[in-house]
Amino acid sequence: MTVQPYKARSARGLLSRLKSDRSGIAMVEFALGLPLLSFISVGGMELTNYSAAKMRASQIALMVADNAGRVRVSIDETDIDEVMIGAQIEGEYMNFGEHGRVVLSSLEHNGLTGTNEGQKIRWQRCFGQKRIKDAAGVTIVSSYGLEGQGTTDNTLAAGMGPPGKKIKALTNMIVMFVELSYDYDPIVSEKILGPKLVTSTAAYIVRERTNQTVTNTAPLPAEKIRTCNFYKST
Repeated sequence: MTVQPYKARSARGLLSRLKSDRSGIAMVEFALGLPLLSFISVGGMELTNYSAAKMRASQIALMVADNAGRVRVSIDETDIDEVMIGAQIEGEYMNFGEHGRVVLSSLEHNGLTGTNEGQKIRWQRCFGQKRIKDAAGVTIVSSYGLEGQGTTDNTLAAGMGPPGKKIKALTNMIVMFVELSYDYDPIVSEKILGPKLVTSTAAYIVRERTNQTVTNTAPLPAEKIRTCNFYKST
């Protein structure tokens, strides 16, 4: 009878036991699936935050247009400043002041007839550090019109807004039109969703205001007036 060496028997027994052992399978499977699980969890969190940011951006646009439209009798630079402070506070959690831009325009019929009849922008005020750019990458004030445009011609006859969703003011009606742009600020990394530009427009009819010219009775110093040549986060 041939007797196998002790070491050979021990090694063969160890391999047999390892082959039948299932105690570490769950741990191995978890270790293999952890990267995928982590990516799905983080991606889901980022996607949820992005959806919330889009909803909040839309709410800010609506709020600015509505609050500006509620100013009665006449409108002052202090009124506009308060409206923009409201937008700043509403967008604090998403760093809107640093990453966003609100353009508030007073849109109305230009009062002309014939071929020059159309819309005009009486005034514009802005808030936020983001710079709006055209297709060529040039910084512009607004994608839909500039202060004073349409006063003497029909260059704004179609109104303001994206194609198919343009807003026009009827005769003797004033519309507060808001254009909002926001570069999404990710909570984890931009690599998950990529760069995201959130845009929104909103419009409200002015109620009970007879003087549409912006006054400055306080007066606010020039650096605090929300003209669109300033890019500030507060």
